[in-house]
Amino acid sequence: MKKLLSLLCVIVSLTLFALTGCSNNDTFTAKSYSSGESVIESVSIDVSDRQINIGISDDEQVHIEYFDGEKEYFDIAVSENNKLDIKLTFNKEWTDFIGTKAAAEYRKMTVKLPVTVKTLSVITTNEKVNIMPLTFADSVTISNNDGNIEFDKIAVGKTINLTTKNGNIKGSVIGGWDDFSIACTIKKGNSNLPAEKVDGDKSLKVNCNNGDININFIKQ
Repeated sequence: MKKLLSLLCVIVSLTLFALTGCSNNDTFTAKSYSSGESVIESVSIDVSDRQINIGISDDEQVHIEYFDGEKEYFDIAVSENNKLDIKLTFNKEWTDFIGTKAAAEYRKMTVKLPVTVKTLSVITTNEKVNIMPLTFADSVTISNNDGNIEFDKIAVGKTINLTTKNGNIKGSVIGGWDDFSIACTIKKGNSNLPAEKVDGDKSLKVNCNNGDININFIKQ
């Protein structure tokens, strides 16, 4: 009887703990950011559990629309070398990470970039990265864990570097087949790219684990 009572106490305690952890009590507020007079040449986005939609700005500023919570919020700052850093910061106890995520509507951010941005770097998890037609004088680097990478008519001066796990990589690149050297690694999926192609003034590096790769080249 004592063993049964002890077991029931343990089950009740675990249930109460689980119910407490599963509740997401954070309050989210819509926010926006504009870079103003700062000339931004490089943008770095380092977040998690966020869908990122990237498009072109209609002026010379970077514009960002996002949601801040009390326990998870964005730090946005411009460095002296004209780099804009966008980071998601957590102010949580470890128990706050147990349970449900924020609602899907709060896990989205929109970034609009001017033509002055030469370099783009994006890291996220569990959501999609979507990039509209944009031109970068230098490079684009995208890393996504448990989410897709999708892009349309991306133009670069030097390098495209794409990495995903448990997601697909699909899009189009401005330029001809001969313009790019290619290094492609794929596991548990299909790819329309060769594992390696030498020559080319620009570089395309693609790494996909448990997903498909489908990248097309578009001459202009």
